[in-house]
Order: sequence, then structure tokens, then C-alpha cells
Amino acid sequence: MENINEYTIGEEYNNKRIDVFLSDVSNDLTRSHIKKLIDDNQVTVNGKNIKPSYKLNINDNVKIIIPEPKELMIEPLDFPLDIIYEDDDILIVNKQKGMVVHPAPGHYDDTLVNAIMHHCKDNLSGINGELRPGIVHRIDRDTSGILVICKNDFSHNDIAAQLKKHSITRRYYAIVCGNIKEDEGTVDAPIGRNPKDRKKMQANVKNGKHAVTHFKVLERFGNYTFVECELETGRTHQIRVHMRLIGHPLLGDSVYGAHKSPFKLDGQTLHAGVLGFIHPRTGEYVEFKAELPEYFEKLLKNLRQKQ
Repeated sequence: MENINEYTIGEEYNNKRIDVFLSDVSNDLTRSHIKKLIDDNQVTVNGKNIKPSYKLNINDNVKIIIPEPKELMIEPLDFPLDIIYEDDDILIVNKQKGMVVHPAPGHYDDTLVNAIMHHCKDNLSGINGELRPGIVHRIDRDTSGILVICKNDFSHNDIAAQLKKHSITRRYYAIVCGNIKEDEGTVDAPIGRNPKDRKKMQANVKNGKHAVTHFKVLERFGNYTFVECELETGRTHQIRVHMRLIGHPLLGDSVYGAHKSPFKLDGQTLHAGVLGFIHPRTGEYVEFKAELPEYFEKLLKNLRQKQ
């Protein structure tokens, strides 16, 4: 059933935007969901449709209709999940290299989402008007490692807020091309869509979003360097784009790499190894780790032997 809420505006919100007000009074709605509701004429002020930029006045009557979330037509499928941790609010999984997170053309029934929907049944968050399968952040198909899945709207909104504040710990492990001279460093360069190829991201483009990556050298192998990258922000392809920017693209990266890899690899050598955040329910900091995948360990061993 749809939800209908009504409010009368007091002095506190006089001359404030309607979307700001709704964000404050509706903790379970994201900004994007609020905008969609306004655009779909599900929000009225004094019985009239308005825009997200509408400025409120004292005694305005605000009515918001929240439709029942629509079910996504995604088939739950039973295939193994590498579960690191699970409770009533969150599920921590170690995604395998080559697995797509969300259904997309060419990958409708072999994604992480299909497996999650089978495992969690009805215990998944319903954000932005759809019964989404708990995905609050993603990693690329050829990137392995940790993801947090949210089982309800409470945990989804809480984790999403932490991501927005850049307070979540996310450490990745990568092998990059070339010998990084510095022991550690920071790449601070905005990232946006490549204007010539919309499938690619690019650093320092017009209207790019703020992006910061901290890196630390763990081991050097002459032509290659094993690094730890910590995300301050989480833009699409951020580590891949930033490391290319400083002249050290990820080994095996067919999109941003400088040349073909001499090793037999399926995509970039990148692993999400550590994820830490404040648990939505307990308020305590929790941190989870995923060991390097077998192919990554073998590659490191190979590089050490050659060294």
C-alpha cells in the first residue's frame, strides 16, 4: 500500500527548499527518491504540484505520497556466495573476479544480485521506489573483494550516509605497471565521463567529481609495483583512472592500461581487501578483510621469483 504523509510548515522551514525539508523529515528517503517523487507529482504544497527548488512558507500544507516499492524482475538463483559475515542488517560478501554485481545486457542471471536474492529471500532494502537487492556500493566485474549488502532500508540509508561522508574505510590491493619511486602518495584529481568515450572515465574533465586516492607501495618488482590504495572518495573506476593519471596503470587493465599484459589475466589486477564502517545497528566500528584471490597470490609469487 502507498504511504501518505502531511505536514504543516513552521518557522524553522520558512523559505527553505521543499526537497531539503522532506530530506530532514523523511529519514528513510534518499535525495534522489525525493526528487523522483516530486517529478512524478507525488508531492504537493497547498494542493498544487511543485518543483524541487520550491521555497516553503509558514503554514504551507505539504502532502507526500510514497507508492509501494515495485519488485524488480530479477530471478533469484542458487549459486555459491563467499560470505564473510552476516547478521539481521548486513551481509558481507567476497565477490569473485569476473562476476558482475548488477544484471546488465549479457549478464541477466549470473550476477551477484541473483545469488543475493536467493540467499536473503525477502530481507533486502527497498530504496528509491524499488525493492532493490541491498546494493549500496559496487565494484567492477574484474575487481574482486568485499562488498556490504544491506538487508533493510535502515541499514541501507545508514551505510549510504557514511559513504557520502567518505567515512568508510576501503583499502584495495593492486599491481601496477612501472616502478613507483615514492613510498606513498595521494592523487587528488576530479573524475568524470570521458567526453569522447562515454563508457570510460577520465581525470580532470570539465564537471568531474571530487576524487581522492591515497596509495602506499608494498613491494617493488622492477617493472611492476604492488600497492595498497585507500579510497577517500568512491568514483567509478577511481583507482584505475588515478593510477593511470600518474603513469602507473593497473596490470591487466584492458581499458586504461598502456599496453597488453605479458601475463594471462582477465582484466585489471585489483582486489577490495578491507572494508570498515560504523555498524548501523550497534554504532560500533567493524572491519572486514578478504584475502587476496589465488590468481593474485600466484602472480605475486611469479614476480618475486623473477626478481
